[in-house]
Amino acid sequence: MPRIIDAHQDIAYNMYSFGRDYRQSAAVTRARETGTRIPELQNGQSTLGWPEYQQAQLTVIFATLFVLPRKYKTNESERVDFATLEEAYRLTHAQMDIYNRLADESPDQFTLVKDLTSLAKVLNAWEGDPTGAHPVGLVLSMEGAEGVSGPAELEEWWEQGVRLIGPVWAGTRYCGGTYEGGRFTSEGFRLLENMANLGYTLDIAHMKEEPALQALDRYSGAIIASHANARALLKEDPTQRHLTDTVIRSLVERDGIIGVVPFNRFLLSGWKNTDPREQVTLEMVVDHIDHICQIAGDALHVGLGTDYDGGFGWPAIPLELNTIADLPKLAQPLTTRGYSPEEIEAIFSGNWQRLLEHTLPA
Repeated sequence: MPRIIDAHQDIAYNMYSFGRDYRQSAAVTRARETGTRIPELQNGQSTLGWPEYQQAQLTVIFATLFVLPRKYKTNESERVDFATLEEAYRLTHAQMDIYNRLADESPDQFTLVKDLTSLAKVLNAWEGDPTGAHPVGLVLSMEGAEGVSGPAELEEWWEQGVRLIGPVWAGTRYCGGTYEGGRFTSEGFRLLENMANLGYTLDIAHMKEEPALQALDRYSGAIIASHANARALLKEDPTQRHLTDTVIRSLVERDGIIGVVPFNRFLLSGWKNTDPREQVTLEMVVDHIDHICQIAGDALHVGLGTDYDGGFGWPAIPLELNTIADLPKLAQPLTTRGYSPEEIEAIFSGNWQRLLEHTLPA
């Protein structure tokens, strides 16, 4: 079974907002939340936990630092909402503290991946003992750069281990995103320049087409879309947060990688939790993977970016999935579609590993 690298999980957000403990299993989390409003507020039950990571042979996660503009707060449980840059900075640091605590208190379960040495240590553990239990590597990624007020703070976050930055979620002073705004601002272009100078990977997830193309044209460093699907396969994309074929082609030309999201509403427009789960299957995930591969002409520019538990969970995931442990089931429909074992390995982990080996410091 090929191992997995997941390019987007909102671990600290869930631990901070809902008290979830991903050192335990998804089953334990679900049992603890029975009778509470958390599954309702989170649009589903938890899909993540360390035992499930082991079952999936999930080696590395791009783990997010996410803050939410207060005007987009949807319920009282949201604890990462901000109204000022100072609040955004403080909340981002609070999530950084969660990752440091996980690595310090549970080094047998989680470790921070900041450089090539720590990446090799994580991957070599699996190579030496493929069926054993191993720490999951966490590569820190900022989703929405409102916690950055200037170049000095970019340096600070780099020193603390952040290696990827997505400038926007809803829409920021840097550029437009899922809910508002458009082109990059002058401040946004300065952010890109300073990010490139330090060696950050740029994540264009949540950007609309125009700022995404601007970033692809201007950014001199590595570029990815950690969690986005192909807009061409969706009947509607009201927030324009999925990738047009033009953006996909430009990403491929830049040797970028796209993390496909196995979330029902990103696979079938308008899907609701009350709809039959049979409407969305892993075949539809493969449709998006295959669409990207057909544009690229190879399987070297697509991976997985689940976005779990990022505002949704079970049952809002494809029929065959109950938790992240079931993600390896994706290999069968890929095989049926004609993908070779080598191509499946690239999609599951190899492409993201190539990115990390190219971008992490020595």
